[in-house]
Amino acid sequence: MMTRKVAYITGGAQGIGRGISDYLLARGWRVAVVDIDARAGEQYLASHAATHGEPDSLRVEAVDVRNEDAVAASIAATCQAFGHLDAVINNAAIADPFQGKLEELSLERWHQVLDTSLTSSFLTAKHAAHHLRETGGSIVNLASSRALQSEPDTEAYAASKGGIVALTHAMAMSLGPEIRVNAVSPGWIDVSHLQKDGEAESLSDEDHAQHPVGRVGHVDDIAALVAFLISEKAGFITGQNHVVDGGMTRKMVYVD
Repeated sequence: MMTRKVAYITGGAQGIGRGISDYLLARGWRVAVVDIDARAGEQYLASHAATHGEPDSLRVEAVDVRNEDAVAASIAATCQAFGHLDAVINNAAIADPFQGKLEELSLERWHQVLDTSLTSSFLTAKHAAHHLRETGGSIVNLASSRALQSEPDTEAYAASKGGIVALTHAMAMSLGPEIRVNAVSPGWIDVSHLQKDGEAESLSDEDHAQHPVGRVGHVDDIAALVAFLISEKAGFITGQNHVVDGGMTRKMVYVD
C-alpha cells in the first residue's frame, strides 16, 4: 500500500492555511495544522469531523510558532503521530498589513509581526529539515504581493513578507538538492468564509473588475499551486517566488 504523504501547515486553522489544508486532505494527504488560536483550531477540527467523521488524517494543535521549543516539539509530535513528514507550508502571519504610522509603530509590534511570519518560517525549516531530507520533501513559504509593492503604513508586514522571499531562495541553496523550497505570494484572496465565525465577504463588481483576470482570487488558486509545488511534478522548481494576484502587480495605474 502506498504511504500517504504528510504536510505540516502553520496558521492552518483559518484563512488561506485552512484552504490549503482542506485541499490537501481532499487529495489524500494527512495534515498537521498548527495555529496559535486554539478556538479556531477546535472549530476546524469539529467542522472536519462533522463532515468526515473522526479524523485520522487531520491533526490540529495550538502552537505559538514564535517559540522555538514549541515548534520543535510540535514537529516531533507530528512525525511521531504520522510516521514521517513530506512538506512544510509556512503560512502563519499577522494578517492585517496596516500596523499604524511608521513614526508610531512600536518596536514590540514590529517584532510581533516579523516573528509570527518570518522567524517562524526559519524555525519550522530548522526543525523539520532532517525529517524532510528522509522523504525528499519540500517547503512552501507564504509571502505576499506586498513584498513587491506597498500602501502607506505597512512597513512591518511588507518587511516580513519581503524577508520570506529572500529566506526562500537562501534556504533553497542551503537545503538542496534533498529539499526544495519555494514561495507563493498571494494577492487579494477571498478567505472570509474560512475565518473563525466568518461569513462570506460581500464583494462588489468593482472589486472583481479591477483585476486583469476579472475576479478576486479564490483560496483554491493558492492551494492548487501549493499542492503542485510540493509534488514530484515540481521537481525542477526551487528558490522561486510565485505571484498569484490576478495580474495586479503588472497593472500600470495612474490617477486620471
